[in-house]
Amino acid sequence: MPTPSMEDYIEQIYLLIDNKGYARVSDIAEALSVHPSSVTKMVQKLDKDEYLVYEKYRGLVLTKKGSKIGKRLVYRHELLEQFLKIIGVKNENIYEDVEGIEHHLSWNSIDRIGDLVQMFENRPDLVEELRKLQEKEDL
Repeated sequence: MPTPSMEDYIEQIYLLIDNKGYARVSDIAEALSVHPSSVTKMVQKLDKDEYLVYEKYRGLVLTKKGSKIGKRLVYRHELLEQFLKIIGVKNENIYEDVEGIEHHLSWNSIDRIGDLVQMFENRPDLVEELRKLQEKEDL
């Protein structure tokens, strides 16, 4: 299993490839706010661990394994954002909160959160009930 740091890189590479069709070291460095030299080291490690194929000066491509994990990491991130929105977390807190918790939850917990999100989507009356409860607490 990849480390949390490796997950951040795989997730970002997956997003860049999905959005732009490619991921360069400079794009990854900018997106993660790290030095290009740090990206190069991590990309070499991800290549060694067969998450991607990296050719110096030519770019990189996720392997099937890397792409599968990248897709799941993006899903986890989006699901947690969705969940926090549903339960009424302020928009300005959501991104940092997700970044803070996403690596600390098991996939079983992620799946259960997915069940809750689905339940809330199927029962908007429950979301409304939750909002009313929160309004009482905010008084």
